Amino acid sequence: MEKLVLFDQFAKGKVDALSKTNNCVIYTRVSSKEQEEGHSLETQRKLCTEFAIKNSHAILGYFGGTYESAKTDERKEFNRMLLYVKKSKEKINYIIISHIDRFSRTGANAIYIKEQLKLTNVYLQAATTPVDPRSSIGDFQQNVQFIFSHYDNQVRKERTIMGTKQALLNGFWCGRQPFGYDIIKVNGESKIVINEKGKLIKKAFMWKASENLTLVEISNRLKTLGLICPDNRLSEYFRNPFYCGLMVHSCLAGQVVEGKHEKMISKDVFLKVNELMKGAKKGYTCNMDGETTPLRRFMCCDSCKKPMRGYIVLTKELPYYKCGTKGCKNNTNAKEIDRVFEKILRTFSLAPNKATEALIANQMAADYNKVNSEKEANFTAFKRQISEIDNKIERLEERVVLEEINNELFNKYSAKFKAEKALIELEMLKSGNEVSNLEKCVNLAMRLFAKLPTVWRLTPFKEKSLLQNVLFPEGIFYNKKKDQCRTTKINSVIRYFALLTGDWEAKKIGESKFFFDFPDCVPRAGLEPAQQ
Repeated sequence: MEKLVLFDQFAKGKVDALSKTNNCVIYTRVSSKEQEEGHSLETQRKLCTEFAIKNSHAILGYFGGTYESAKTDERKEFNRMLLYVKKSKEKINYIIISHIDRFSRTGANAIYIKEQLKLTNVYLQAATTPVDPRSSIGDFQQNVQFIFSHYDNQVRKERTIMGTKQALLNGFWCGRQPFGYDIIKVNGESKIVINEKGKLIKKAFMWKASENLTLVEISNRLKTLGLICPDNRLSEYFRNPFYCGLMVHSCLAGQVVEGKHEKMISKDVFLKVNELMKGAKKGYTCNMDGETTPLRRFMCCDSCKKPMRGYIVLTKELPYYKCGTKGCKNNTNAKEIDRVFEKILRTFSLAPNKATEALIANQMAADYNKVNSEKEANFTAFKRQISEIDNKIERLEERVVLEEINNELFNKYSAKFKAEKALIELEMLKSGNEVSNLEKCVNLAMRLFAKLPTVWRLTPFKEKSLLQNVLFPEGIFYNKKKDQCRTTKINSVIRYFALLTGDWEAKKIGESKFFFDFPDCVPRAGLEPAQQ
C-alpha cells in the first residue's frame, strides 16, 4: 500500500481542497428600528454567539449591527462581510445568523450568493434552525426558507400597496407630510394642518400669482421673512397639487383624488401659478444648434479633461462655455474665446503675394513628391507581389484540369493565395495617396488657407466642427485660473504651412491666451529651390 503513493500522480478526480476550520463570522440586521420587536440586534447577537460557543466556533468578526433592508443585496454591511470572508487570511467556513431571513430575503438571488459561498467552502448556519448546510437535505431546507422569505416580502408589499391606495382614495395622506405642514392629533385622530412655514409658502404662491415674480425674487423675499427656501425648492412646491387640496401618488396609478387635509391655496391660484411657470424664462438654456458656441464639446476643461458645453445666459443674452463636471465651475465668455481662436487661425494662414505665390506652390508640390516617393516604391512592389499570386492561382487551375491535384487541394491553396492577395490590396489602398491633379490640389489648399479665419467663421456649425477637428485633432483645453487655452497637437499640414511661410517662433507666441503644449520637432524652414 505504501508503494501506491508513488502512483498518486496518475489519480483522477478532484481532490477535496477544503481545509475545514471552526472559524466563523456573525451577521445581524433589522430592516428598521420599528421592526426590532422579537428579534432585536442585541437578541440576534446573543443567539449567534451562544450558538458559536456551543459548536466550538472561533468568532473572527461581527458584521451588520445596523438597520439594513433585506429586500436588496446591495447593503453596505452585508457586502463588507462578504468581502471580509472572501479575503480573510484566516480561513472562514461559517457565516452565522439568527434566522435564515436575516441573511437575505431576495429569494433566487440569495440562493445564488449562498451557492457562490459554497464554492469557497463557506456555509450559512442559522442559530434558531440548525441544519447541516453541507448535506443535500440541509441545503434544500435553506433554499426553501429563502424562497418563503421572498414570498413573504412580496405578500407584505402587496398588502402595503393596497392599504396605502385605499387610504389615499379615502382622502388620507400616507407618508411624510409635504413642507409647510404638521401632523397633529385632534380627539385621537391625525390631521394635517398648515404650520408657520406653510403660511410663508402660501405668500410665495400669492406673490407669483399676483406679481409674477421670478423664483429668485420670491426666494429673496422669503429670506427676509426668516425662511431660507432655494428657488429650485420653490419650483417643486409650486408644482405639488397637495397645496391646493389634491393628492397624487404612485399607488394611485395616475389618478388625482381630493384630500381631507387643510388647503393652503385655491385650485385657481395653483393653476395660474403653474401657467406662469410654463412661460417663465429659465436662468439659462443649453445651446443645441452650436452656431453661437462653435467650440462646444471640442474645447475641454484643462482641469478634469471633460468636454465643455455651450449655453446662453438669458438675462445677458450672452453665450458661454461651461465644463460639464458638477462643481467644476470652469466657464468663460464664448465670444471672447471664439475671437482668440480666430486670431490663432490667422497666424497659420497663408499670405503669399504675386511674387512668391508660384514659388510657394512649386515648393509644396516638390515636398509632396518627396514625401510620397517611398510610397510609390512600395506601390510598385505590391503590384509585383499581386502579379506573382495571380500566376500561382492560374497554375493551380491548370493542375486541376490536368488532374495533377484534386479539388480539395485546389480549394485549400486557392483560398490561401486569395487571402494573401486581399491583404496586399489593403496595404495598397493605405499607401495609395497619389494625387491625379497635384497642381489643382495645391492651388485649392492655398486658397483655403489664405482665408482660413473667414472660412471658419462663415461656415455652418457642422462643417465648422469638422474643420476644427482636422486642424487640432486632440482639441483645445481651457484653464480658467490662467484664462488660457492650449493644444497638444496640430495637423501636420497646417504646421507645414506655418513653417513654410514665416517664422515659427514668432507664430508660437501668437495670442497671449493661447499656447502650444508640444515640442518644436520640426526645424525652422525657409524657401529652398524646388526640385521638379
